[in-house]
Amino acid sequence: MMKLFLNLLFASIFLCAAPPVQTQQAEKKPKVIGEKQADELLGSVVRVKARALPDARSNATLGSLREGSGVIIDDRGYILTIGYLVIEADAIEVTTADGKTSPATLVGYDHATGFGLLRAALPLGAKPIDLGASTELALREPVMVAPHGGREFVNLAYVVSKRQFAGSWEYLLDSAIFISPPTLAWAGSALISREGKLVGIGSLLVRDSEEAGTPLPGNMFVPIDLLKPILADLIDKGRVSGPPRPWLGMATEELQGRLFVTRVSPEAPADKAGVRRGDIVVGVGTDTVTTQVELYRKLWSLGSAGTEVPLKVLQGASVKEIKVRSIDRTEYFRAKPTL
Repeated sequence: MMKLFLNLLFASIFLCAAPPVQTQQAEKKPKVIGEKQADELLGSVVRVKARALPDARSNATLGSLREGSGVIIDDRGYILTIGYLVIEADAIEVTTADGKTSPATLVGYDHATGFGLLRAALPLGAKPIDLGASTELALREPVMVAPHGGREFVNLAYVVSKRQFAGSWEYLLDSAIFISPPTLAWAGSALISREGKLVGIGSLLVRDSEEAGTPLPGNMFVPIDLLKPILADLIDKGRVSGPPRPWLGMATEELQGRLFVTRVSPEAPADKAGVRRGDIVVGVGTDTVTTQVELYRKLWSLGSAGTEVPLKVLQGASVKEIKVRSIDRTEYFRAKPTL
């Protein structure tokens, strides 16, 4: 019975959303994925277990023991995952679907996208997945969400929106992928297209996957197209070339048209400058800001890490201008603690 269900699941993922007959000739037909190839695709997804240093600053929000998924993307043992699983980790272990386990090292991390790149120390014997084109994903297109663990954990979902996403932690994607229904094993999971290619990496569980503010539970995925221009840099240098963005170390939340500071990282630039939880951000320099997107765009337009940011906040009953000397985020979170 379970085998029949799984076969129907794979068939529905790759066949059920073929375009209507009258438009099939104008649109690309979905590739038919057989059961063997489906198993190969799932074989590229590994379990990622990470242990952070006892004094890692990220432990306050992420914990010291973390587990999720990663995806083998080439024959050299490189594994793509979501970066928050492995930042400041001093021990990483990956396990394949057939039980092979290997230590892994953090090769590169990029805060702008959220990607983390690992490399297994031992041969894993699993076939890597091909990278697809996330820009080609259409709304309502069926996709397969594959965390580690094999077929029984696969989730059939649909692309419900592709839109801008602003995270509270000074993070912004121009075109994140949102799917529904959600999987509860989202961290680092593979988003696989009907063509059997990797089109995204799992990042978050969200309440408003279809439209901001409209309740529909789902997951947010980081588009794979963001990896392609930076992969060589991550492999060669551990980070993306070019000047790093300024980072303040504060989390914000939009509420009733105002931008509240919800967390200030201890000893981060905002903390040292006097920004406090509960402050309301009202501007940067002479520009008014009321949303996370406005704040981030203005912040990043001022220059690279190290620039002084004239942050205006409502603190108590008065508006104050607090000059915050920004830093490179990696100076605060040690992406490679063993180096």
